Formats: sequence, structure tokens, C-alpha cells
Amino acid sequence: VQDPELMPTRTPYDPVMTHSTPARDGTTRPDGQAYPAARTEGEWAQELTAQEYHVLRDAGTEAPFTGEYTDETTEGVYACRACGAELFRSDHKFASHCGWPSFYTPLAKDSVVYIQDSSMGMMRTEVRCASCGGHLGHVFEGEGYGTPTDLRYCINSISMRLMPAEGQ
Repeated sequence: VQDPELMPTRTPYDPVMTHSTPARDGTTRPDGQAYPAARTEGEWAQELTAQEYHVLRDAGTEAPFTGEYTDETTEGVYACRACGAELFRSDHKFASHCGWPSFYTPLAKDSVVYIQDSSMGMMRTEVRCASCGGHLGHVFEGEGYGTPTDLRYCINSISMRLMPAEGQ
């Protein structure tokens, strides 16, 4: 039996929890490489609003149907709100009516990384920015949407910033 005084106190980043977060995982991608735009959590806390930090660094979720890009149709590129890396194109966005912006593919295969997420009593695939590790949302497969990939990247609006195409 371990001495309770020697046991660490539980924190929001306790490794017993099943949910991975960028803040807890640090500066290394799942493939072992460093995130190119990594910063300390103190730096992220200074650069991001409290709500942005909650989603991008604590893997939070904005409420459905509240995000600024849920129904957005402007042509352009969606970039990571934390580091500015380009993530998704507007022509890959579709109306899934799920409450969050949905895309059927990222801008490029290496613009996002994937983490297995066993929180909420199910297995899901978390999507993070490949440049800074910020939490973007999740990707789902086989839901029957008429898209070329049969994938739905369900992405938090607050994790992105739309860069409109010229003339928009």
C-alpha cells in the first residue's frame, strides 16, 4: 500500500483520464516529430482567448449551432486560429446539419494529425493541427453523406479562421 501523502494530487491533466489533450501531450506529434509551431502552455494562454484555449489546448468543444462558420459559404481557406496553418478549403465544406462546420477532406494529407480518442465511452478519431497540435474536432466515417470520401471532419469554428479568397 502506497503512502497517501506521497501520492500526487489529481489535476485536470491526470494520466488516469482517458481523454488526450494538446496541453497534456506536449510538443510531440503522434509520429514522434515535434510540432513545428509548438509553444509553451503559458505562451498559448497569452495568445489565445479563454474560449480558444479551452477548445484548442484542452480539447474542448463549442456548443452546437453557435460557431461563426457553421453555415458559412464564403469561398476561401480555413486556417488554424492558433498558428495560422492552412487546414481546409471551403470547396470541401458541406452542410451536414450536425451543428459544426463539416469538411470531407483536409487541405492536404499532412495538414492534420489523428489521435485515437476513447473519451465519452466510445472510440473516435480526434483531428489536430499538424503544425501546432491544436485540437480541431473529430473525423467520422460511414455516416452516409454524399461526399467523395464518406468522411465528415466535424470541426469547431473557434479552432479556425476563414481567409476569404480574393474578391470575396
